[in-house]
Amino acid sequence: MSLLLDLITQYGVLFVFGCVLVEQAGVPVPAYPVFLVAGAAAARGEQSIVALVATAVFACLIADGLWYAAGKRFGTQVLRGLCKLSLSQDGCVRQTESIFARFGAPSLVVAKFVPGFASVATAMAGSTGVRRVPFIVFDGIGAALWSGVGLALGWLFASAIEDVMTVLGEMGRWGLVLVAVFLAAFIASKAWRRHQFHAQLRMDRISVETLSDMLAKGETPLVVDVRSAITRNDGRIPGAIVFNHDAWPENLRAPADDSMVIVYCACPNEASAALVARKLMERGFKRVRPLQGGIDAWRAAGLAIEAEAGP
Repeated sequence: MSLLLDLITQYGVLFVFGCVLVEQAGVPVPAYPVFLVAGAAAARGEQSIVALVATAVFACLIADGLWYAAGKRFGTQVLRGLCKLSLSQDGCVRQTESIFARFGAPSLVVAKFVPGFASVATAMAGSTGVRRVPFIVFDGIGAALWSGVGLALGWLFASAIEDVMTVLGEMGRWGLVLVAVFLAAFIASKAWRRHQFHAQLRMDRISVETLSDMLAKGETPLVVDVRSAITRNDGRIPGAIVFNHDAWPENLRAPADDSMVIVYCACPNEASAALVARKLMERGFKRVRPLQGGIDAWRAAGLAIEAEAGP
C-alpha cells in the first residue's frame, strides 16, 4: 500500500482528480478510500486540503456535466441505459425519480451520498430541463460536501489511517492482495444485490399487442401507471389510473372476480411495474401482469396515448 501513499504524496491533486473522475463516470470503484488517505496526507502537511477539495469538485463537474449533456440530448434513453449498467439497479429504478420529482435540482446537493443516485440524477437534471447554472451550483455544492466529508474524515483519523497503511505496507504483496479482495467483495456484494433484485422481477408479462386487443374487444382490464410524476408528462395509456406509492387510489382495490390488472412503467426490465405488481398480489389481486416494454413499447407500436390529466 506504500504505492498508494507514494502516488498521493507525489501526484496529490492529479491522482485524486483521476480517481474521482473515473468513479463519477460510472466505474464501480469507490473514491472514498483515496479521500481518506489524501486527508491523512493533508493532516501531515503534505497536501493542501483546499486544493484537494477544489480538484475533486472540478472532476465531479466534468463527469456530471457530461451526464447532464447526455440527458439533455438523449432524454430517458440515457436514464434507462444507466439503470441497466448500474450495480445498484434497485436504487436506480424509482428512487431517483421520486427524490428528483420532490426536490428538483437541490437534490443534487445530497445525490452523491445516496447509492445509485448520483449519475442518474445528473442525467435526469438534463432530461427534465434543469437550467445549466442551477445545475452547476447545486452539483458543485454537493461535490464539495461529498469530497469534503471524506477528506475531513481522513484528516480526523489520520493516525489510525497511517497505522493501517503501515501494516498493509509491511505486508507487501499480501497487503495488495488484501485490498484487492476487499474491492472484489465490494463489487460482488453490489452484483449479488442486483441478482436478488432481478429475482424479484420474475413473473409473466403481457405484451402491448395483447393489451391493445383486449381494449379493442371491449374488455376492461384495470391498467395502472406506476411512473413518477416527473415522467408522466408525456401522456399515458388511455384509461390508466395513477399509482402513488404514498397513497393508494380509491379505485385501486382488489376485484371480487379474477379481472386482469396490468401495470406499466418506463424503466429497465419493467422493474417498478413488477415490484408494484407483487404488492398488488399481496393485497388480494389475483391476475396481475407487468406490461412488457412499458409505455415505451406501447408508444413504439403507434398505439393511442391519452394526455396527462393529473393523478
